[in-house]
Amino acid sequence: MSDLLSLTRTERSAEDVVRSAGEILARYDHLTQDSGNISWLVRTEGADLFVKTAGTQAPPPAGAAAPYLDHAGRVQLLRSAVELARSVEHPALARLRSVLEAADGPVLIYERAPGELIGVPAAQRGDPTSPYRRFAAADAELRLTVFDQLLASHVALESAGWVACDLYDGCLMVDLSTGRLTLIDLDTYRRGTSTNDMGRVFGATRFMAPEEFELGAPLDARTTVFTLGRLLRHFGTGLTEELEHFCGGAAAAEVVDRATRPARAERFGTVGELAAAWRANRRSV
Repeated sequence: MSDLLSLTRTERSAEDVVRSAGEILARYDHLTQDSGNISWLVRTEGADLFVKTAGTQAPPPAGAAAPYLDHAGRVQLLRSAVELARSVEHPALARLRSVLEAADGPVLIYERAPGELIGVPAAQRGDPTSPYRRFAAADAELRLTVFDQLLASHVALESAGWVACDLYDGCLMVDLSTGRLTLIDLDTYRRGTSTNDMGRVFGATRFMAPEEFELGAPLDARTTVFTLGRLLRHFGTGLTEELEHFCGGAAAAEVVDRATRPARAERFGTVGELAAAWRANRRSV
């Protein structure tokens, strides 16, 4: 069995363990992300695994975008990701196989998610061959199937007390042949209602609620509702943002409109309420 799954603690670095475990299919570092994390896709004897770490304590390489957090902060978020994974079971959530404590911090070992990452760099969003564009132009029923899973998984997360933070298209792995969704990188989700202590919290501006830019504002279920609604609107309209183009029909478009209202009191109060309204109004194609 691969060391990645058999070990719980090692004095070696995460990269040493990963490289000795199998074939490195991909490495994600400062060249592909600005978080400071380092991750790998590795083929082991038993399975393909996605391995995520907080990276190193060394300063970012020259030319790299400055990470949001230092190494200690990134470690804290990875431990939160472990808590989330162990508190909620849902088929749309990436499956955490094990956690290894390495010399340079925790190593989170997930099953490889099927499909393609929908979020792409801004420069690639106009490319019709990108997963971003292909999902936005996909058959209506496939998109609605993905939306069903997105909402159902967040009902489960809400039941365990989690509030979305930094949920965007870069969290969506979608198998565009089947419509299967896997959610990844939920490290910054918060447990329970909290107060915006950053001013601008983590996230992609395209999907963030107004309170995520306001120091001292509440972050709660209505915040999650807004972001979910924005994802549905963005991709459900084929990127036009015009609700008359929404793939789920006029009644479902009204649900999305209510979810994304700037005034918090005008939105659904919980993800459960949003999901129930969605199920009642979403058309079958």
